Amino acid sequence: MSNLADFQARIETVLAEHLAKADIPERLRAAMQYSTLGGGKRIRALLVYAAGTATGAAMNRLDAVAAAIECVHAYSLIHDDLPAMDDDDLRRGRPTNHIQFDEATAILAGDALQTLAFEIVAESALNDHQARQVSLLLARSAGATGMVGGQMIDILATEKQLSQPELENMHRCKTGALINAAVIGGALCAETLSDEAHSALGKYAANLGLAFQVVDDILDIESTTEQLGKPNGSDTAAGKVTFPQLLGLAESKQFAQKLYQDAMESLGLIGDNNESPLGVSLLSDIAERVVTRTH
Repeated sequence: MSNLADFQARIETVLAEHLAKADIPERLRAAMQYSTLGGGKRIRALLVYAAGTATGAAMNRLDAVAAAIECVHAYSLIHDDLPAMDDDDLRRGRPTNHIQFDEATAILAGDALQTLAFEIVAESALNDHQARQVSLLLARSAGATGMVGGQMIDILATEKQLSQPELENMHRCKTGALINAAVIGGALCAETLSDEAHSALGKYAANLGLAFQVVDDILDIESTTEQLGKPNGSDTAAGKVTFPQLLGLAESKQFAQKLYQDAMESLGLIGDNNESPLGVSLLSDIAERVVTRTH
């Protein structure tokens, strides 16, 4: 595969196959499919494929990691939208899961998607060592020291003022950890991964993950609800600390550009022994897509 659109189409097919498994109660299946299929930018799945392409990983192994990451991401969005969390009614231009179905079904759909992620990894073409590495990476990235921990920090910080290092730490957990899991998880699918490539990809992921959130904060101000597919200005209304609120809008844009440049410089450190220059090119394209997006 040679472009991001091919990979986007591929992950849709892979996810649909996993969600078509027998013995899932039909209402639960419908709720899982509703929040997982046919929408979203698929940035995390694309990062899996791109990093795996750069390191020479087999496509069937990348399918499993990309699907697992997307399941965890979809679960997190369902739960983030719940009344007890962000209490949002709109996601990707459609009613959120608990509005479309009901709150109990939404909770269970999120629970099911989270556990499905690890089932996919366990049943995949990954060898035992790779499956263990990916499972541990995903658990840590999504759990108390990653995404869930970042969400807890965010809740506790509502209506409070954070310093820039505190805000960056929160989003490196809440948003950046799963982006890191996508990049490193894709690379771990390779037969071998040099320390040089592992370190360079980790730096790329760290900068891209934070840039993603800075741009999100900017778009919450500058884009319309129709463009975003969710209410604009919701972070400010909820009393959340954002980069524009802390740094100013112009400074936030400059910060996003610096993070983008740092991510791009990291790609140059992967080395001449990477399996595919195409993979590096795809990682570059994704970074550009992240910082130039309008929704």
